[in-house]
Amino acid sequence: MFRFVRALALTVVLCTVTPAAAAELSRARPEEVGLSSARLARITETLKADVERGRIPGAVVVIARRGRVAYAEAVGFRDKTAGAPMSADAIFRIASMTKPMASVATMMLYEDGRLFISDPVSKYIPAIGKMQVGVERIDPMTGKTVLALVPVEREMTVQDLLRHTSGLTSSNRGTTTIHKAYPGSATTVSREVTSAEFMETLGKAPLLFQPGTRWDYGFSTDVLGRVVEVVSGKSLGQFLGERVFQPLKMTDTGFTVPAAKHARIAHAFATDPDTGKPVTIFDATAPAKFECGGGCAVSTAGDYVRFAQMLLNRGTLDGARILSRKTVEYMTADHLGTITGAGDYLPGPGYGFGLGFAVRRETGLATLTGTAGDYNWGGAYGTAFWIDPKEQLVVVSMTQAPGPIRVHYRQLLKTFVLQAIED
Repeated sequence: MFRFVRALALTVVLCTVTPAAAAELSRARPEEVGLSSARLARITETLKADVERGRIPGAVVVIARRGRVAYAEAVGFRDKTAGAPMSADAIFRIASMTKPMASVATMMLYEDGRLFISDPVSKYIPAIGKMQVGVERIDPMTGKTVLALVPVEREMTVQDLLRHTSGLTSSNRGTTTIHKAYPGSATTVSREVTSAEFMETLGKAPLLFQPGTRWDYGFSTDVLGRVVEVVSGKSLGQFLGERVFQPLKMTDTGFTVPAAKHARIAHAFATDPDTGKPVTIFDATAPAKFECGGGCAVSTAGDYVRFAQMLLNRGTLDGARILSRKTVEYMTADHLGTITGAGDYLPGPGYGFGLGFAVRRETGLATLTGTAGDYNWGGAYGTAFWIDPKEQLVVVSMTQAPGPIRVHYRQLLKTFVLQAIED
């Protein structure tokens, strides 16, 4: 299944692969699905060169069009320090690419009639219902910033969690007194506290804004994952395993990497190539007490392309129906309207947000080529995916390169894929 190519002048390992979990998606030559082999080769050439330059340790990229895998490459190293080449079945910490999966779980419960997205979150997590909105003011007597708390005008809903309009934030999103009241990431505590304990901690923090009035990227999906647990009576990992991963044959996706698969974990560099600072990623081999819906999952490129293809197919893959067509259409529509971002931060010009994904509102305005209606998300450790329904296109990119460098590769890959479309 693997063909290894080593250029004489390079130490980069390149594998032309059929990812194990993606094998059931039939293969096609790029030209059979309207793509150019020569133009897709730019992806491989660039990634090989960047591995050689020490920009990234390695990567796996899978591109499917019209339901068939037209490009699947593993480049570089799974573990650069050990000299282990990247493999098609390498397991990556996917960070915020966990969020679409937790969102799908929520909408499955919606389809089951077990919750409504209009439900107040406090119905399932009472501690969240006690939160108030923080308002920072300057004390005229002392000139110091003081924090006041005001009641919510309306409670946050499940929809607010799905579209990030809950008022929840995190400490790495700003420097105000409100931001400092939050942890930086659920992944940092996921091996230390339970999801119920984490909700109690969050419930003591102030909200950044009134629910439903602004967009901000915080702990919304971590709370959403807890809602799934309360409603289903199962852990998030157990629910996803039974209802999503097993039906879709996502055999390497979960919240902890079992011992038998430790040798397949992809590793980041020890230090960031731009800043020289140490790189820290959570230990995916340690048992998780808190299977956080916001960023704690692991997966492979092959597994995730099956998840994404299910969405492109409007809820089904290989006879497994995960969601209805109407639910997928609803999730991938813009749910922000005129709502703006906290600090003017949104997924980018031309994009709104659906229920778990950034959604492109129109072909123009965005700083990258694309199609109105395409949707995407990525992870802080270097993974990304996007789906273009009009072009019948699914793209999954996996690397372990935390930091700003990950944005460069998201942009580069989208450019390279779309310039390869011939019809």
